[in-house]
Amino acid sequence: MASIIEISDAGAVQAAGGLVCRPGPAGLLEIAIVHRPAYNDWSFPKGKVERGESTEEAALREVEEETGYQCALLEPFMCTSYRDRRGSSKTVCYWTMSVAGGTFRPGAEVDELRWLTVDEALALLTYPRDREMLKRLEDLAATG
Repeated sequence: MASIIEISDAGAVQAAGGLVCRPGPAGLLEIAIVHRPAYNDWSFPKGKVERGESTEEAALREVEEETGYQCALLEPFMCTSYRDRRGSSKTVCYWTMSVAGGTFRPGAEVDELRWLTVDEALALLTYPRDREMLKRLEDLAATG
């Protein structure tokens, strides 16, 4: 599968992930966020793109590995770039996704998953870049 989102920094660690969404109570949007015990953080499911894999394939694989959910890609969302804990440049491209099947399975990488409203997720997410992404998603959802 050819990649819809191109990663511009070829020297960066390339990763992909998902903003997994579902309609919640009273029609409010809910987002899945995960806890990674190795970093003691709350973030969106994501991981490195493997050799020969498109970013779309990596996003779907990583979300399934971290959450147990098989998902459907909805739309390319955005890419973020930052320095990881090792000081390496990292670019992560995200898609909005919906759940097509599966159930959450805790593991060594991710030990907890929460379905939260945007406001609840904003209060729990560890990284400012994730909160900014979620605010952007909320703005897009509000405008249709």
